[in-house]
Amino acid sequence: MVPALQAPEEMRAALEAWTRHLRAERSLSEHSVRAYRGDVSTLLDHAVRMGHDHLDTVDLQVLRSWLAGQATRGRARSTLARRAAAARGFTAWAHRQGLLGGDPGSLLATPRSCRTLPGVLRRDEADAVLHVASLAADDDNPIAVRDAATLEVLYAAGIRVGELCGLDVDDVDRSRHVLRVLGKGAKERSVPLGLPALRAVDRWLTDGRPALATPTSGPALFLGAKGRRVDARTVRRAVHRLLAHVPDAPDLGPHGLRHSAATHLLEGGADLRSVQEMLGHATLATTQIYTHVSVDRLKATYDQAHPRA
Repeated sequence: MVPALQAPEEMRAALEAWTRHLRAERSLSEHSVRAYRGDVSTLLDHAVRMGHDHLDTVDLQVLRSWLAGQATRGRARSTLARRAAAARGFTAWAHRQGLLGGDPGSLLATPRSCRTLPGVLRRDEADAVLHVASLAADDDNPIAVRDAATLEVLYAAGIRVGELCGLDVDDVDRSRHVLRVLGKGAKERSVPLGLPALRAVDRWLTDGRPALATPTSGPALFLGAKGRRVDARTVRRAVHRLLAHVPDAPDLGPHGLRHSAATHLLEGGADLRSVQEMLGHATLATTQIYTHVSVDRLKATYDQAHPRA
């Protein structure tokens, strides 16, 4: 939780207006809005501490000083890159609104983030955790039936946990075996869904959802214990809990299943452009990190198997 900004009313009003802009005009997810708002809140707090009482006096020196302070406190390069992007977005918006005479953020360099290889499951580990979830669902506990279905969908479709939680019942197209997903920036895409996942969803709709549904459940596909739309924390807990039953499997969350799906698709021969479309990545560069994962595994296999490795 980011503490309330202690700054002049002009700065607080600008922060609120920019937050509304992120929601209404840029259609960012609530997670992204909270992150960017928190970043700019710390920037404005830093500006006040430097003696700036008016937004239009915030300049490049303030931005650089703020980022340098973040780096000194040990923030990761990926975090610094995001905060620099938030600052640039805010100053560009403030300049367009006439709140800043210039746009100092346009001169702010972006710290290069170090892209690490995402953790992934081996294919046998993915099969094992889905098997564990399926066995738990055999007890006809609606929560266990839901968890089995959510894991199947996360791995089969490679969608984000927020996208999973936002699914409605009619987003599942059984005749075409696809899932309609609303991704980042309110961009809609269709994602293939395999038969095991479809069967798990059908079982949830038949044996699980009716036991949890209430008059206020609405069209939500996956529900929590109280009948409301399931939240991301509930799904994360389920993934961690079920993976704990797979010996030596890495402790991954829902995003780990997404990484695993992408990696296994590429290892199976899928082309990078198709995987990009499935994952909903805005640029191919984001998807290319999964090629590094596959190459890393190829090298490990080579080292183990080739007589002259």
